Amino acid sequence: MKSYSRPAACWSVAVLAALLSLFALPSAQAQKLATGQRLPKRVVADYTAGSKYLNPPYGVPQIPFKKLTHIIHAAVPWNSDGSLSVGNGFLEPALIRKAHKNGVKVMLLTGGDFAAVENSKAVLETVVMNLQAFVTANGYDGLDVDWEFPESAADRAFFNRLMERFRAAFPSPQYTLSIDVAPWNGTFYNMHRLKDSVDFFNLMVYDCAGPWTSIGQLNSPIFWDPKNPKPEECQPGGSVEQAADIFLKRVPAEQLNMGTPFYGYYYTNVSQLFAECPNDGITPDGDCDDTVQYVNYGPFIKPLINQQGWQRYYDTTAMVPYLLRTDGAPGFITYDDAYSTYTRVFYSDWIRNLGGTFMWALDADYDGHSQDLVDAMYQATIDGSTRR
Repeated sequence: MKSYSRPAACWSVAVLAALLSLFALPSAQAQKLATGQRLPKRVVADYTAGSKYLNPPYGVPQIPFKKLTHIIHAAVPWNSDGSLSVGNGFLEPALIRKAHKNGVKVMLLTGGDFAAVENSKAVLETVVMNLQAFVTANGYDGLDVDWEFPESAADRAFFNRLMERFRAAFPSPQYTLSIDVAPWNGTFYNMHRLKDSVDFFNLMVYDCAGPWTSIGQLNSPIFWDPKNPKPEECQPGGSVEQAADIFLKRVPAEQLNMGTPFYGYYYTNVSQLFAECPNDGITPDGDCDDTVQYVNYGPFIKPLINQQGWQRYYDTTAMVPYLLRTDGAPGFITYDDAYSTYTRVFYSDWIRNLGGTFMWALDADYDGHSQDLVDAMYQATIDGSTRR
């Protein structure tokens, strides 16, 4: 705790001063990029196949291709026999076509029964063969592998072999490979070896909050707040700064994408930041459990900001917002807004010099009219290249 409290405070002051002078300013670089010049850092977007059926629907017509470098199309998992599970309506040729027209790569998110491929070479080869055929037939530019989560020494060793096999099947530079990694699970990633077969790593620096916590946590702090009474629920790597510190010791900065969530969590029975869930003493696991709800920014959180009996506050150390009820009744929502998203991306790209950022997920930002968080990511990405 002490080792991070002073650097976090120093970074917060420095970043805040810089960003206050940048965020509201129009960028001439944005106009130049609109004419076809590529982004100076990666902006990677997860696009879920089912989002076009949501209310409001989010499909290919809503995707801001010019503000992205990569799209990860979620998801086609593999089964225990190596076959692929492709949902009805998953394939969207217009996604590939429009992305490529705008110079954006589309990667297929995959994963599935990792135990099956770990324990059977035949199943592994079937998975590889099926993914090769699917990627080739449908024009994808690579794979994003999502394993949540390797949890043993055997898993750690197998993950190396798996990615090496995928690299052989999807050679560079024709294909791009990425994996999603959680900072708190770092023991089970051999980053020194994985970096040789993976183009980039997506750091999942979120879900510090959720049903698995016992207090009202912040979903994704940019800097660690030493007032948090239960750091063990988020550590190691519980903030953007800490996660960058961990992975920069193992992987070149260019191979790292910092994650930013387009969603948050609603603690229905908590009325203050870091307050204890009243039910944690009676739940079997001692956590908040089903009193916490996963909520998206655009359709759910945005309409509540300083409206409908809710008030926005900022943790000025963590540099992220949260909502409380104006009448003091139970209700605590942790989330990211355009300002914290801009701060996260600018800090990651231009202060820590990472290769880029990614978000989960595009549809969560959409309220039927605007995409504030995507816009903030884009602006932060281009601002740093001309105003450092």
